[in-house]
Amino acid sequence: MPNHKLITLPEAVRRFTSDGMQYASGASLPVGADAICFGRELLRQRRQNLHGIFHCNSQQLNLLAAARAVTKVECGFTGLEGFGFANGLRRAVEGGQLALEDYSNLSMALRFLGGALNLPFMPATVNIGSDIAHRSAFASHTYPATDKIPAITDPFSGRTLGALSPLKPDLAAIHVTLSDVQGNAIMIGTEWSRFELSRAAKKVVLIADHIVDTDCMRQYPNLVRIPGIIVDAVVWWPYAAWPQASPGVHDIDEAHMKLMNQCLASEEGTARYLAQFVHSYTDLDEYQDLIGRDTIEILSHGPTGFLLDPYRQWIQPRDAIEALLAQPAQNRSAA
Repeated sequence: MPNHKLITLPEAVRRFTSDGMQYASGASLPVGADAICFGRELLRQRRQNLHGIFHCNSQQLNLLAAARAVTKVECGFTGLEGFGFANGLRRAVEGGQLALEDYSNLSMALRFLGGALNLPFMPATVNIGSDIAHRSAFASHTYPATDKIPAITDPFSGRTLGALSPLKPDLAAIHVTLSDVQGNAIMIGTEWSRFELSRAAKKVVLIADHIVDTDCMRQYPNLVRIPGIIVDAVVWWPYAAWPQASPGVHDIDEAHMKLMNQCLASEEGTARYLAQFVHSYTDLDEYQDLIGRDTIEILSHGPTGFLLDPYRQWIQPRDAIEALLAQPAQNRSAA
């Protein structure tokens, strides 16, 4: 077996994160495949003063905001779709602990693209002339804001456009369905700018539901949207998106989605949630026990399970993955 990029979840957070960093989540919709386990580990390791970059709010940002681990956030949509508004995020913003810079979903996608292309700015025809451009949480006493989306002139037509600042976060923790040990990855379901984010971020850590043999990637090279050459580390953590969904792997845990959002609506509820669902487990087995083995069995047989069928023959068993993780550090690829 060649050198690999597999590391544990705690090691990934220790190695690639720090207080005050610009941290981006690679997520698929507010209720889809986001590496929520990475946010839990950020809290377990007491990371603070983070500047969050989220294309869409998810329960990860909701949790980080409720626990006061993020002080700045740039985000598109901020709700939880059918589960209501994100109570932890709302409470942090209304309480003045968090400055939330608002953009549209399209402008966030354009900003990731600008970072991926290493552009000085991304021309925009969206958001200009609106309060999204005129109001800035990072310059709350200035109206209209002039530095958020500055006006520029199209040199060809003379038309007034906006200039979106490109996004180049220090770290992107990106959820993927399948990854090989080198970080070649396939995503099932909506992509939600994970392609652009993986090229824009300074460091990339993949959190994968399944580790597969590289032959899987060779069989479906057109589906490998994130190549290993741009990936710094790979974490294997089944049910990383829980209580949200990972298409093809597991459905959404509706009961826990509601419970989680209810808890994050207050300081007392957040403290209870952190004690029970963040700081209470020490390894993957205890994490899955926390979800509930019966719950996992039900969620794993949802209506999207057939999407994983073409790839199942290449999925690596747990003992093979753990054997690689047990190798001495010098045998691993540099991350």
